[in-house]
Amino acid sequence: MLRFKSLGSGSSGNATLVEAQSGMHNTRLLIDCGLRLGDLETRLIEAGTCAEDLSAIFITHEHGDHIGCARSFVKRYATPLWMSQGTWLAVSDAAWTQHQHLLNIARDGCAIELGPLLALPFTVPHDAREPLQLRCSDGQRHLGIATDLGHPSSHVVDALQGCHSLLLEANHDAEMLTASSYPSFLKQRVAGPWGHLSNHAAAELLGRVKHDQLSYVLAAHLSERNNTPSLARASLSEALGCKPIDIDVADPLTGSVWISV
Repeated sequence: MLRFKSLGSGSSGNATLVEAQSGMHNTRLLIDCGLRLGDLETRLIEAGTCAEDLSAIFITHEHGDHIGCARSFVKRYATPLWMSQGTWLAVSDAAWTQHQHLLNIARDGCAIELGPLLALPFTVPHDAREPLQLRCSDGQRHLGIATDLGHPSSHVVDALQGCHSLLLEANHDAEMLTASSYPSFLKQRVAGPWGHLSNHAAAELLGRVKHDQLSYVLAAHLSERNNTPSLARASLSEALGCKPIDIDVADPLTGSVWISV
């Protein structure tokens, strides 16, 4: 069985828990640590697990709302850590190198085997050193996770084909962003091809990967100032051909419930 739960998603911090079960064995992968350590520990307990039960941590890229407390976490719990070479080069300093023995380098298209869980990293267009997102599988069901990308590249579309569930960025509404108080350079960065997906772009991506067996979509990484859950739901539901209420939205503080893929 494969399931996942957002522990929080947004500019204030991102973390997603993915669990694969095979018999009596559970593998739990934490994707990103963009929360304060105490908050992350609390949310893991609220999810029915704890920090010591994690099999590994995967860091998608070096931005603070994703890498967050990763160094403090691995210092306290000695959890195996995965990230790209580019991400490691972006964050490594004397304090980080003390934990280099826990580091595993992730690469686009090179599968990571963690017991019954198979994680396949894929590159995304984002303004980070070497950002990676993940496709996770237990051999039967497939979950696609795609946030922090500026446009739905053909490589991303290929990576998400055939997924049964998606955690998909719907960061901003284009009109709200244009009218916002953000400075011009930040508007250009967010809306640019290396920034974040708008509702329209997320719907475009969803339209290119939807299929009859895609049963669940969780909208994620919504901007608190430049989007609303109702606007994200409207765009994604239209692309998927369902009702807006059928699209769930990850909350910055509470994330989501456990979702079976």
